Amino acid sequence: MNKIKFLKLTALWLLALTMNYGIVTAAEKEKTPVDYVNPYIGNISHLLVPTYPTISLPNSMLRVYPERGDFTGDVIRGLPIIVTSHRGSSAFSLSPYQGDEAGIKPVITYSYDNEIIKPYYYSSRLDEVQMDVRFAPSHQSAVYEIGFDQLKPTYLIINSRNGEMVVNGDGVSGFQDLRSRTKVYIYLETEQKPEKITAEKTFIKLYFGDKVKQVKVRYGISYISEEQAKKNLKREISDYSVDNVANKGKEIWNQALGKILVKDDNLNNKTVFYTSLYRVFERPVCISEDGKYFSAFDAKVHDDEGKPFFTDDWIWDTYRAAHPLRLLIDSRTELSVINSYIRMAQQSEHLWMPTFPAVTGDSHAMNSNHAVASIADAWAKGMRDFDLKTAYLACKQAIEEKTLSPWSAKPAGSVDAFYKEHGYFPALKEGEVETVPEVSQGEKRQPIAVTLGTSYDTWCLSQIAGYLNDTDASELYLKKSYNYRNVFNPKTKFFHPKDKDGNFLEPFDYRFSGGQGARDAYDENNGWVYRWDVQHNIGDLVQLMGGGNEFCKALDDMYREPLGKGKFTFLMQLPDHTGNVGQFSMANEPCMHIPYLYNYGGQSWKTQKRIRGLLGQWFRNDLMGNPGDEDGGGMTSFVVFSSLGFYPVTPGVPAYSIGSPMFAYAKIQLDNGKFFEIEAKNCSTENKYIQSATLNGKDWNQNWFYHDDLKNGGKLVLQMGNRPNYNWGTKLPDASLSAKSLK
Repeated sequence: MNKIKFLKLTALWLLALTMNYGIVTAAEKEKTPVDYVNPYIGNISHLLVPTYPTISLPNSMLRVYPERGDFTGDVIRGLPIIVTSHRGSSAFSLSPYQGDEAGIKPVITYSYDNEIIKPYYYSSRLDEVQMDVRFAPSHQSAVYEIGFDQLKPTYLIINSRNGEMVVNGDGVSGFQDLRSRTKVYIYLETEQKPEKITAEKTFIKLYFGDKVKQVKVRYGISYISEEQAKKNLKREISDYSVDNVANKGKEIWNQALGKILVKDDNLNNKTVFYTSLYRVFERPVCISEDGKYFSAFDAKVHDDEGKPFFTDDWIWDTYRAAHPLRLLIDSRTELSVINSYIRMAQQSEHLWMPTFPAVTGDSHAMNSNHAVASIADAWAKGMRDFDLKTAYLACKQAIEEKTLSPWSAKPAGSVDAFYKEHGYFPALKEGEVETVPEVSQGEKRQPIAVTLGTSYDTWCLSQIAGYLNDTDASELYLKKSYNYRNVFNPKTKFFHPKDKDGNFLEPFDYRFSGGQGARDAYDENNGWVYRWDVQHNIGDLVQLMGGGNEFCKALDDMYREPLGKGKFTFLMQLPDHTGNVGQFSMANEPCMHIPYLYNYGGQSWKTQKRIRGLLGQWFRNDLMGNPGDEDGGGMTSFVVFSSLGFYPVTPGVPAYSIGSPMFAYAKIQLDNGKFFEIEAKNCSTENKYIQSATLNGKDWNQNWFYHDDLKNGGKLVLQMGNRPNYNWGTKLPDASLSAKSLK
C-alpha cells in the first residue's frame, strides 16, 4: 500500500469518528484500527482450545505465536519460525544461547517476561538468560533482533525438528517434513558473520564469539524449495530492521481493518470488534510464491496463473459468517479462495470439493460438505469470475460419491446408499455394534447432523443447478433438501434419530442421549441445538413447530432449559457445548444463527435482546473473552456481523437478518468503492431495541434486507430505545429467504 493511500484511509477513519458525533480525545485521534487489537483475548480457554496471539499479516503464509503450554505458563520452547496450520505448532525453531557449548540443545526453553504482542510485532525479555527478543513478519519472511546482556560465548541454533539443515553459502537452509508429501523450507541468514558453523542432521549451530551484544536474523519460508525461500526473503526484506518491517506490517493491517470503521466511546467495545476482525484475517492463507504454489492435493508445483492460491480453511466453521464477511469487504480474496477450492478438486484423485483444506491437503474433518454453501453464496451475491460448472460438479460429486460419514475420505458405501433410498442417515440402536467401514469409530455416525447438513448442502446444489439452467437437477435437489423432515418428530418437535427400520430411538433425552459429544445422534452439541439446524428453510421449520408463536416459545425454552446435570458432568459429556445460556451454546458455530431466528417467528425484539446479551456475556476484552474454539474467524465473524447489526443467516440467500448494533455508527467500505453505513441513534447498553428504521431513505419495518440493498452503498438508520417496540419487524421474512415450496 502506498503512503498516500494509507494517509487517506487514516484520515477517512478519523473523520468518520468525529463527523456529527463531537470531538474525540487526543489519545483517540492517535489510534488507528490495528491499535485496538488485543491478541490476548481468549488466550485462556473456558474448556477447550484457546485463541493464540498470532503475529502475521492478513491471510499470510508466515504466522507465528510463542510456543508455550498455555498462557499462564512462563516458559516458551524456542523462538517460533512458522506455524503451518491453524492452531498448530511451529515448524523449525530458533534458539539463542550463551555459555558452554556442551549445554546446547536442539530446542531451548526460556523463561520470559514483559511480552508485547501486536498483529505485526513481537517482543519479549528472556529474563533468566538475560536476552531481549524483537520480531516482525512479512508475508513469507521475517526478521529477528536478539540482544545479549552478557559477554559469553554466543550461539544461535536453528532446528528443523523433523528434517534436515545444511550450510548454504552465506546462510543456512533446510526443510521440515509435514505430512501428505508436504515439506516446508527455510533459508536464513544473519547480519553478523558467524565465526563458526557446525551442522548436525536436523539442526545447525552458529557461533558468534564471546563479545556479541546483538545478533540480527532474517529468513524466508517456502513450500516449494529452499531456493524459493531465499527468493521470498530477498523480495520482501532488504535489511535487518525490525522497525521497518513492523511499520510496513502496521500499514497493511490498517488497510485491512480500516475497511470497517466504528464509532464508540467504549474502548472495550472497539477492542473486541477489531480483535474479532483481526481473527477473521488469520485464515485462509495465501501460499502463492512468485506466481507458483505447491499443492498437497497432487504433490506438485503449479503456476497460479495470476490467481493466488489459498488454503487452511475449516469450512464447516467458516462458511457460516467468515466467507460472507469476506464477500463484503475483501471480495478479491474470496474469489481467490473459491478458485483455489476448484483447483484443489481438480488436483485430487476424485473431483471432490474440499471440506477442511490445509497446506497438507484435505483433512475431511467434521460432517457435511459446506464448501457448496460458499459457492452458492458467492454466485447469489453477484460474483461471477469462477467456473461455476466445474464447481458444481465438484460439489455434487463430493456429496454423492464420497461417504457422508463424518471425518472420512472414503467413497460412499452402504450407509450412503441407505440415505439415498430413505432420505435420512440411520442411527444405531443402543448396544448395536458398528460394522460399516466408512464410519469413524471415534466420530460415529452423527446421523441427525449428517441428515440436516446434507439437506442444506443439497439445497445449495439446487440453487447452483438453477443458475446453470438445469431445471430437472434443481428440482431433484430441492426435493432432497427437505430430507430433514424425515427425522422430525412431530410429537416432540425435535429432530430425532431413527434406526434403519424407520423407528425413532426410544427412550431418548434431547440433552444427553447420543454418548460422548452426542455423536451417536448429533455432533458436539445436543438435540436442543440441532433443533434449529435447517438454515435453508426456516419458514418450513416455523410451520413444523406450529407457527410463529410456538416457534418463538421453543426458542425461549432452549435458553431457559437447565443443564439437567451439574456443569462438570454436563461438560464431561459435551465439552464443545460451552458458553451456555440454558441449552444454547455460544461457543459452537451451529448456534450462531439461532439468536436471529426470532425474526422468522415475528418477534424481532427478542433477537435484539439476545444478540446484545450474548455479545456482552461471552465476548469481552479479557483473557477469557471468547467462549469456545475460535477457528480462525469461524466464531469471531459472528461478533463482527452482530456488532454491526446484521447477520447472514443463510449463506446462499443474498439477504441479511437485522439484529441490534453495538455501535452508534459504523461504515463499511465495499470493494466497489461504495460505502454502507449503519447509524444507530441513541444507541447504548440499555438502548438495544429498535424503535423505527429507514433503509436508503425509505421507512423500513421489516427485519431483513437484501444484498442488493447494500452492494451499491447505502445507509441503514435505526432509532434505538430501552423498551421493545413489539410492532417493529413483525412481518415474517419474505418467502425468498427460505427454500421454495415443493411442487
